[in-house]
Amino acid sequence: MFFKELKRGKGAAFVLVFLLAGCEQTEVVKSVYSVDYRDSTMGTHFTIKIPQLPDNVEPQALKKSIKLRLAELDSQFSTYKVDSEISRINARGSGDWISVTPSFGTVMTEALRINKLSQGAFDSTIGPLVNLWGFGPDPSMTEVPDRQTIQNLLLVTGTENILWDSERLQVKKLKENILLDFSALAKGYAVDEIARLLENQQINDFMVEIGGELRLKGVNSTGDFWRIAVEKPTTDQRMIQQVLAISDSGIASSGDYRNYFEKEGTRYSHTIDPRTGYSIKHAVVSVTVLHDSTMTADALATTFMVLGEEKGLELAKEQNLAVLFILKTDEGFVERSTSQYQLIEQVH
Repeated sequence: MFFKELKRGKGAAFVLVFLLAGCEQTEVVKSVYSVDYRDSTMGTHFTIKIPQLPDNVEPQALKKSIKLRLAELDSQFSTYKVDSEISRINARGSGDWISVTPSFGTVMTEALRINKLSQGAFDSTIGPLVNLWGFGPDPSMTEVPDRQTIQNLLLVTGTENILWDSERLQVKKLKENILLDFSALAKGYAVDEIARLLENQQINDFMVEIGGELRLKGVNSTGDFWRIAVEKPTTDQRMIQQVLAISDSGIASSGDYRNYFEKEGTRYSHTIDPRTGYSIKHAVVSVTVLHDSTMTADALATTFMVLGEEKGLELAKEQNLAVLFILKTDEGFVERSTSQYQLIEQVH
């Protein structure tokens, strides 16, 4: 990975902040970039920027291949589609081995790896608890669930209730009501897949962004590293915390400062700790992770939000990861980061 940090403040006004870009309609535009393609997928938006296409690559043909691959991934990982691969697995009973596609197997393997690495702080069976707190498909819940209901759902979550055979690409549910949800990895995996598609066509400079998860390679249209903003975790307006110049890395962020509800003066985040079943309660409001794999960065950003500052930093340092934690204190926002992330800031 290659990084530089740019000056903060007014000098960041020119920064390409992809998270804030509107994506109202499909377009393939030849302007500063040979390809500036925006559309929607997996319930969110995506942006793909390519400074220069090889002579043998036609923009519309490239668009078609991108859309096809994203549609395939959506048909595998969408929990909103009743006929998707993950929905069909969730609808199956327990006790039988279920064969899955290679893509599903890749994500499944990584989900279980991060679960083990985090000692359960990351868990792809947490969907029922997220739904209980009102942060799933039905957002009507604004009441704090009672303890007994949470305890009952904890009995039907947990990766110990799943068997996975990575060689045969088969999964077995040990409990009837176990549900898989790869929402904390699928967008990152889709980013990696589109990046792989571009690389296979000898495209070596690009930016791929899906729902805020990014993969950068090479340089932008001016020949500089890609400029990416880390957002200040404020609820009322969108501001820049810092700006990075990146070439050849995945990047993902997770935060609890917009998706929450309040009850009797207490704030309840959408980030649920799968070990307790309760909304997280600590000072960390945003985490940014840089990794060669956007899928891994995606999952780790969620993991570190659950773990909080102390345990999160401990794991990030142990794994030699580039991670930025932003904490909300009485004095304002405070940054904590690993030495690998600090190396990014020291490159000019």
